[in-house]
Amino acid sequence: MAVNLAPPRADSLLSISGVRLGVAEAGIRKQGRRDLLVVDIAHGSRVAGVFTRNRYCAAPVTVCREHLADKLPVRALVVNTGVANAGTGEAGLANARASCAAVAGALGTEARSVLPFSTGVIMEHLPVDRLVAAVPAAVADLRADGWADAAAAIMTTDTVPKAVSRQVVIDERTVTVTGIAKGAGMIQPDMATMLGLIATDAAVAETTLRDMVRFVADRSFNVVTVDGDTSTNDSFVLVATCTAGNPEIVGEGTAEFTRLAECVLEVAQILSQAIVRDGEGATKFMTILVEGGKTREECVRVGKAIAHSPLVKTAFFASDPNLGRILCAVGNANIADLDPAKVTLHLGDVLVAEKGGRAPGYTEAQGKAVMAPAEITVRVGLGRGIENATVWTCDSRTTT
Repeated sequence: MAVNLAPPRADSLLSISGVRLGVAEAGIRKQGRRDLLVVDIAHGSRVAGVFTRNRYCAAPVTVCREHLADKLPVRALVVNTGVANAGTGEAGLANARASCAAVAGALGTEARSVLPFSTGVIMEHLPVDRLVAAVPAAVADLRADGWADAAAAIMTTDTVPKAVSRQVVIDERTVTVTGIAKGAGMIQPDMATMLGLIATDAAVAETTLRDMVRFVADRSFNVVTVDGDTSTNDSFVLVATCTAGNPEIVGEGTAEFTRLAECVLEVAQILSQAIVRDGEGATKFMTILVEGGKTREECVRVGKAIAHSPLVKTAFFASDPNLGRILCAVGNANIADLDPAKVTLHLGDVLVAEKGGRAPGYTEAQGKAVMAPAEITVRVGLGRGIENATVWTCDSRTTT
């Protein structure tokens, strides 16, 4: 059961001018469920993405990278659930390309202008004939308000669809950002069994959009973990349709970039945290804030060391303040010159450890009280600098 996570209301999801979404039943793995999504993207849009670093990356990931490298305008996305099309060799690549060709034919565009995505069981071949046969139905279903159905169609082991919208004013124009994601297990990104699509109607230069997708991913999807496993299919795509009427945003250092990036980041963090809340077997949601690092990277490393530790997860699951496990994880984060005497550890607002040992005023009763609720904050001070990072995890100890 998801931790404090409710399904999104369809009427809260805002349409993005230039994006239409349609779903269909393809029978990829299970009958009677919508398991195919087609996203139509208007001419003039810009698209950027980041993908898994797993060397066994799935065929659609390889094809996405190829098509993005072509520099052709991206005009559509095609997503199937049920079969990951990973570990499928040359046949898998051919099937991913065939799915692109089918969508391109239905929309009147080029196959290399379509990006394919798959999620589901690894090392099973994609029943591409079923997918191709269902494409016309998905295209017939295309509509601007299809975000809620799209979020449901891409689910695998998820128990709750994940979708959210936000708006921001940039240069006196209201800009809309809407996103969907899926994921519940095999979550430890760079990326994870995670698919994320966020679209905005803002006008953004292509190179700037690529900078933005990396900035956002590093502070959202790349700092969540359920079980420490990086999947074969992880993909996060950011679409800008350039229809909002704002002057084109160019360059990372501008105020306009910052305003849009903060809005996109808010959407991405809500989606990525929803994935953690829906982690397989999760009963607790934990926010791990690491402060006082020399670099943001070492703060992330410490946060993930805590988040990945099975012993730490077990302690949180049992509401057992065996807090030496957290300090042990900090010490295992491979920061060679870390001085334990400068490290502080808080559970919520309770100071647990300082100066290399237990804080004098800390009691186990305080620890139990903080660890009892479903949501817990862990704060680690490294005493080394001014950088910080936040990692989100849960007490799930299962994998897909």
